[in-house]
Amino acid sequence: MLVRLLRTQLRPYRKTLYLVLGLQIVQTTAALTLPTLNARIIDHGVITGNVGYIRAMGAVMLGFSLIQISFAVAAVYFGAKVAMGFGRDVRSALFHQVTEFSAREVGAFGAPSLITRITNDVQQVQLLVVMTATMAIGAPITVIIGVVMAVREDVGLSRILLVSMPGAAIILGSIVSRMVPSFRVMQERIDQINRLLREQITGIRVVRAFVREPQEARRFEAANEDLTAVSLRGGRLMASMFPTSNLIINLSSVAVLWMGANRIAAGNLHVGALVAYLSYLVQILMSVMMATFVISMIPRAAVSAGRIQEVLDTDSSVVPPVEPVDHVITHGALEFRDVGFHYPGAEHAVLSDITFATGAGQTTAIIGSTGSGKTTLVNLIPRLFDATSGSVLVDGVNVRDLNPDLLWSSIGFVPQKPYLFSGTVASNLEYGKPDATEAEMWEALEVAQAADFVRAMPGGLQARIEQGGTNVSGGQRQRLSIARALIRRPEVYVFDDSFSALDLTTDARLRAALGPYTADAAVIIVAQRVSTISTADDILVLEDGQLVGRGTHDQLIAECPTYAEIVQSQIGERSAA
Repeated sequence: MLVRLLRTQLRPYRKTLYLVLGLQIVQTTAALTLPTLNARIIDHGVITGNVGYIRAMGAVMLGFSLIQISFAVAAVYFGAKVAMGFGRDVRSALFHQVTEFSAREVGAFGAPSLITRITNDVQQVQLLVVMTATMAIGAPITVIIGVVMAVREDVGLSRILLVSMPGAAIILGSIVSRMVPSFRVMQERIDQINRLLREQITGIRVVRAFVREPQEARRFEAANEDLTAVSLRGGRLMASMFPTSNLIINLSSVAVLWMGANRIAAGNLHVGALVAYLSYLVQILMSVMMATFVISMIPRAAVSAGRIQEVLDTDSSVVPPVEPVDHVITHGALEFRDVGFHYPGAEHAVLSDITFATGAGQTTAIIGSTGSGKTTLVNLIPRLFDATSGSVLVDGVNVRDLNPDLLWSSIGFVPQKPYLFSGTVASNLEYGKPDATEAEMWEALEVAQAADFVRAMPGGLQARIEQGGTNVSGGQRQRLSIARALIRRPEVYVFDDSFSALDLTTDARLRAALGPYTADAAVIIVAQRVSTISTADDILVLEDGQLVGRGTHDQLIAECPTYAEIVQSQIGERSAA
């Protein structure tokens, strides 16, 4: 998965990577020329006392040093640029893929896991890319050129390389292989921490209301301990690499000095050549260590790449049409034809054989007990899910065939859990209509019964809204969400239990104001309260995903036992209250 991800996402940066390779070759060659020049200075300048030779070769070394520094800086700059561009592209690809997912895919992965994949997992692979471009590319070049230069200095000492290089690769490779399981588990533990944090922060009021702080603290502590244990296990293995590498380098250096001293005493080796060979040995083994260090990052990056690729390879169950319909003749029409829906692997269908139709100027209400399939039914209209059988038609065209932009622009959807974005009242209303005027905003707020409290807020339309609308009440959140849908003036309005937080008086005023405002559109209202839907033109009664009653309020009381039971239970509750 890692190779596949890198091959796909680094393709646009091939030329830059070739440039980095060229820069690394030049800077490495320049760096490896310095020990040879130093050896000449020692043998032909220092030992013989030739000051002029020392100065001349010193100037040459200075020139090579400037070349090495300049090309190394350029290589690091372009390597980092490739890595940052890679991270940006992968995050962008993940973001666009996730935004195309239906609610089914989002639920399957889970929001915490998707957040981790877009942030932490991308960061792990990006770190591997930047370390490879700035360090690992130069390592094999140093090894190859360094071995050639070292052998040129003295063939006899090269027996040490035949032992130290494979030994370092084997020992460090065994450490890396033991890291793979730890890093795989580590990413899963990070997911778990994110999930717990998200639950506890989002549900902080519930936690406090039921005095569950100690229990939640223990849950988090257990998850934190799991992550810490795995991280320590992987960290210990990674930390052992550096002293192991230093031990190999130091032992090899001692061996070179011991064998080199004997060869100098025998007259088979010059002092300068021994110093140069020792420099080459250290640089070669340091390159092996750097390469191993980068290799040690591969296991975690591979796990992260697999998680990233899993998201990129997951197709949305809601597939855009191949030849989308961009124009419709009928407007404000909605029809369900024998619609059924079930989740993969579920034993029972959520919806079965739902058939009804409504048109512009009509209000259709949906009521039923909890779990009867009301929300699932209305989610099929904007294609948050796709029906598994039958067809849903908007303006006379199957929603599977409509251009998604045309479909979504035709629907004003207020979800069961209203959500406001951080910004202002105006910026939230502009989600419904980006070019809305202030007059249109106030009109939508008036109809939604939100104008009074918006005027009372500091700044009015420019009043600050926190993320999720946490600085306004539940009823105010619902009314602002309703205003956001109204300002679009769509052909089909869908209110999914959008009046549940409103008192009966506000509910009645809002429904009275909706009538004239939505006269040219079809209106779908999902509600729990009978009072909210009693004046609807058509009422659908759902039970266990099936349509068990349809008609007006009076007709259903007389003909539908399920509806009559709901009415009776709510009348009894009000009487008791």
